[in-house]
Amino acid sequence: MSLLSFAHPRFSCSLAASVPAFVAAIAMAAGSLAQAQSPPVAPPATAPAAKAGERNAEKSIAKQMPGTLTPVPARNVRITDEFWAPKQKINAEATLNANIKQCADTGRIDNFNRASGKLQGKYEGYFFNDSDVYKMIEGAAFAMMTSDDPAFRAKVDAKLDELIATIAAAQQPDGYLNAYYTLQEPTKHWSNLKDMHELYCAGHLFEAAVAHHQATGKTTLLDVATRFADLLDKTFGEGKTRNVCGHPEIELALVKLWKETGEERYLKLSKFFIDERGVANGRDLFGEYAQDHKPLREQNAVVGHAVRAMYLYSGATDIAMATSDRSLVAPLQSLWGDLVFKNMYVTGGIGSSGGNEGFTIPYDLPNDQAYAETCATIGLVLWNHRMNLMFADARFVDVMERGLYNGVISGVSLKGDSFFYVNPLASRGKHHRQPWFGCACCPPNVLRLVGQLGGMVYATGSDSSNNAALLVNLYVGSTASLKLADIPVKITQETKYPWEGDAEFKIDPEKPVTFELRLRLPGWSRGESINVNGQPAQYRVQRGYAVIKREWKAGDKVMFQMPLQVERIQANPEVKMNRGRLALQRGPLVYCIEGADNGPNVRSMAVTRASPIESEFVPELLGGVTVLKGTAEVRDDSAWIGELYRTADSALAVPFTAIPYYAWDNREPGPMIVWIPEHRGFAERMPDPEITATASFCPGHATPMALYDGEEPESSLGRGQTHFVWWPHNGTKEWVQYDFKTPRKISGVEVYWFSDKEHGGGCALPASWKLLWNAGTEWREVSNPSGYAIDKDKYNRTTFTPVRTTGLRIEVQLQEGISGGILEWRLME
Repeated sequence: MSLLSFAHPRFSCSLAASVPAFVAAIAMAAGSLAQAQSPPVAPPATAPAAKAGERNAEKSIAKQMPGTLTPVPARNVRITDEFWAPKQKINAEATLNANIKQCADTGRIDNFNRASGKLQGKYEGYFFNDSDVYKMIEGAAFAMMTSDDPAFRAKVDAKLDELIATIAAAQQPDGYLNAYYTLQEPTKHWSNLKDMHELYCAGHLFEAAVAHHQATGKTTLLDVATRFADLLDKTFGEGKTRNVCGHPEIELALVKLWKETGEERYLKLSKFFIDERGVANGRDLFGEYAQDHKPLREQNAVVGHAVRAMYLYSGATDIAMATSDRSLVAPLQSLWGDLVFKNMYVTGGIGSSGGNEGFTIPYDLPNDQAYAETCATIGLVLWNHRMNLMFADARFVDVMERGLYNGVISGVSLKGDSFFYVNPLASRGKHHRQPWFGCACCPPNVLRLVGQLGGMVYATGSDSSNNAALLVNLYVGSTASLKLADIPVKITQETKYPWEGDAEFKIDPEKPVTFELRLRLPGWSRGESINVNGQPAQYRVQRGYAVIKREWKAGDKVMFQMPLQVERIQANPEVKMNRGRLALQRGPLVYCIEGADNGPNVRSMAVTRASPIESEFVPELLGGVTVLKGTAEVRDDSAWIGELYRTADSALAVPFTAIPYYAWDNREPGPMIVWIPEHRGFAERMPDPEITATASFCPGHATPMALYDGEEPESSLGRGQTHFVWWPHNGTKEWVQYDFKTPRKISGVEVYWFSDKEHGGGCALPASWKLLWNAGTEWREVSNPSGYAIDKDKYNRTTFTPVRTTGLRIEVQLQEGISGGILEWRLME
């Protein structure tokens, strides 16, 4: 079984085998579907009227692509299950409160007060901090939409009224709104679109305004957004300023604003930004980092910053659907295939490099050094949701679900008040969630994503014969109200997913109605069964869905059963760092082994293919989780001292417990791994207990313990290898040191330098270095060093007059403007 290739009999073709073939097949499939029959809920009567004269001044480009689906909006869905409902409650309370508090404490809100003149002072924080406030408002609006508590809604509504008044007061007379530029560079609007995120911030304002309007019916923020959007329409376009934003977001936001207001100028402007990307119309291109190296229709491989890529592709998918622009279909499919089959972690994380917060080369998926930004996985979810709407194909939901259950909710603690920016697939116990970040894009992004989850559960459409269809994409206990063939229908879903694989549906139309119920068949599932009113159902399989067509009456019940089994997952052999390793998955959940359950040596454990693994639900653990239990082998090199060969013997066997990846780092600190060696020979040797490594600085995703983990480098790039870095410290004097529990006699060291500069990273070889030893009251340079070599792709050895000491220190001077790091540091005793 191939969980990530989607090469599955229930699908018509394998994208893994042939991307072009899939493009053709999916385009034909899309053509066989007529426009969805469940239109978005009409905006309240208070919505601003579209300017008909302006809208009709040019030929309309709005032409919905046949076959696209319509999501049942979040405001029409109530999540009721025991997995997501508690998470939405925590999200609406703890996560929302944390975002509001941090936006206030860090000056993000007062930046608007300063911009309006209510307060004095300079702008505080990053130039894009406005966007965090907008995302927080959007998340709060979704929390209001999905709450049945009048007191909660009233409280949040009042807070949003206060925030929106603050934002509106900072808007300039011409509609311009950006607190940084108003305060710091008032005469330089649009002067640095490559770096300064003006349009990115505007996009998040537009998204917040739409969500607020849908939640409350008020136009206070929507009025601010449309005034700003009108200014953008006057500023950008053919015959005007021809440029794009370095960070995509405005594209998808303008489509949302068009849908909410009916003002087609916003749709046209979004299409302009999509068409203009990668086109040098009198400007310098921004390069691969911003996906601005060539026109989008010519792109076929994911490059650059991962979040920017996902937002750009989401906007392009919106434009393809809204304007029937089929010229975008093939590139979007090619980009999707390149992402999913060469550049995505098993957790749904994307963007392996911290140097560019994005993509490097195919199959470069390190574990300890994985960047996998939370926002990037959120972007993956948002894009795949759109791809499913465009093609009515379940494989996109498989990817969306993988991200949701693993790489997204790992980004927030179980309490909802601390966050991961980076989501590694292995840790030595030094990587932890934080209450906030200087660049705090992830916390409000989690807030708004979890809040809008209900809008991803169901979708509606119809086939070429105008038969209505209701698609169940996610197995989430919920109730939803929608229309099929103009008949109001209520659907109720009860499930204990992801812990159990059964889902029961109750269909309640106002009167009998014929439609197709399409139940997604997850790519990992086998042996499912479907009953309707207690009898085996007749169904066909179409693009990953079990399709049941019948006349539905009030009270009809559907039981869908999917056996959940523990699967051992292998990576493509091109992912060198995972050769000889496996990951554990049950249903949509990827598992990890954590020190809290297994002790400090989890990285020295191996799980063989023959080892039986059992599952058990533990209600009192981590909010209630299904754990996996089995027996592991442990690598122990102590018996090899003084021996080169010995008779093969049985390994030391110990029990292990694996927990869902999303739940790690919610207890005491400790190591963690996702990819587990299949043989103890591939496991890490146990670290020298007599050594403690420390450094002048260590980023959250790195650890000095990597210096003596025994992983032999293939090159200074250290692809996939755990390493230590001082990044993002650039051009500074830094150090790393070993402290010994008892004095050791040392006569030399070998250092293998890390450098990823040539591959777009932020680390290079140091300018210089020297070795110091702990002389008791001071650090002294070693005597008679043989030299301090700085060569790539090799160990750099230096010998010296032997010293007996309790510590050694490497002191480096980093090159100007760049950082550095070390892969391995060996001692000569």
